[in-house]
Amino acid sequence: MYSFMGGGLFCAIVGNILLVVSTATDYWMQYRLSGNYAHQGLWRYCMSNKCYMQTDSIAYWNATRAFMILSGMSCFAGIIAGIMSFSHFSSFERFNRSFAAGIMFFISTFFVLLAMAIYTGVTINFLGRRFGDWRFSWSYILGWVAMLMTFFAGIFYICAYRMCECRRGTNPR
Repeated sequence: MYSFMGGGLFCAIVGNILLVVSTATDYWMQYRLSGNYAHQGLWRYCMSNKCYMQTDSIAYWNATRAFMILSGMSCFAGIIAGIMSFSHFSSFERFNRSFAAGIMFFISTFFVLLAMAIYTGVTINFLGRRFGDWRFSWSYILGWVAMLMTFFAGIFYICAYRMCECRRGTNPR
């Protein structure tokens, strides 16, 4: 049980770091514009070694930002619940912290999946046609890796919960 929780906690911490780095950096997409390379993130775009804030309130950027922030917050809440699940004292007998942590990580996975799907769909269908020479960059890839890490953290914590439930079922009360 503790090995599953430890593996889940490791995946969750790495996933949360990757979520923060992915959300904060400016390399979601790289493209060539007027002969110069440019790159953009969720908050800024950079051209000719100068960066500018994205002041346009475009719906897909706002949705991607919101879902990435919600994903980071739910992953952090899952980490807190995961750390608390190592302690055995509980004021709620029916409340299992391992289960709660697993559910929070699955919620985080869902939010980052929504964010990445929205960004991918709009980029391929709209921006990909606008810029001829473009590609997704490392911040975008970190978002997908963070999704996998939060998913595996949820799997580990649900496995820890199932092991705890199996042990609880074999012991007579």
